[in-house]
Amino acid sequence: MSLLRLSSITAGYRGLQALRGVSLHTNEGEITALLGANGAGKTTTLNVICGLVPCQSGQIIFNDEDITGLPPERLVPKGLTQVPEGRQIFGDLTVRDNLLLGAYWRLRRHYKTEVDRDLQEVHALFPALSEAGQRRAGTLSGGQQQMLAIGRALMAAPRLLLLDEPSSGLAPKAVTEVFDKIAALRQRGTTILLVEQNVSAALQIADRGYVLEVGQVVLEGTSQELLANRDVRRAYLGKDYEEV
Repeated sequence: MSLLRLSSITAGYRGLQALRGVSLHTNEGEITALLGANGAGKTTTLNVICGLVPCQSGQIIFNDEDITGLPPERLVPKGLTQVPEGRQIFGDLTVRDNLLLGAYWRLRRHYKTEVDRDLQEVHALFPALSEAGQRRAGTLSGGQQQMLAIGRALMAAPRLLLLDEPSSGLAPKAVTEVFDKIAALRQRGTTILLVEQNVSAALQIADRGYVLEVGQVVLEGTSQELLANRDVRRAYLGKDYEEV
C-alpha cells in the first residue's frame, strides 16, 4: 500500500525548472531511496513534499489525502517529518531540549505521556543521546549530531520520515553506524524516503529506489535491480564495482 505518491510533479526556483514531471511512490513500511548526482533535484523533491518549495503542477497524495501545496506546519501533525541535509540542530541547546523541540506540536496538544514514552524509545535507539542529554548539542561528534537530528524528527511521531543526505560530512565509521540505525528504524516499521549520494550504502538498506537526473526520474526498481544495473554501477559506483 502506497503511503506517499507523487504524480507528475514540476517545481522550480526563480524561473529555473528543477523538477520535470517527477512521479514516484513509497510503500508503507519500506525504505525508498532517491538517488542522483548534485543538482539532480533530490532535495527539491523532498522540499516540495514538505511544502517548503511550491509545487507548480502535479499531485502529492499522503495517507490517501491530497496534500499538494499544504504548508509544513500542517504536514507535521499529519505524520510527515524531514531530517534536513546538514542536520540543522540547535547547537547552543542541550541534546534533550533539541529532542523535545521535535515534539513541540504534540506538547502543545498535551500529549506529554506519549512524548515521554517516545523520548525513552529514542534513547533506547540512540543510547549516546541519553548519555549526553544535558550536553550542548554543538559539542557532539558529527555522527552523534546526525543521530540527534533523526531522533528529533522521530519525536514528532512521523508516519513517513524524509532523510536528506544523512551520510553527508561523516567519517566512514559514523556512516556505517548511521545507516545501521536507519535500517533498524525500518525493522521497527518506520516508512522512510531516503535521499543519498552514497548509492552503495543507500541501496544496501533500501527496498526500492529511483534515480533522478536533471529533475527527471530516469530509472526505478528494486535495490538489487539498481545495484545490478550497468548504468547505475558506472555512474555512481565506479565501472569496476562488482558487488550486487
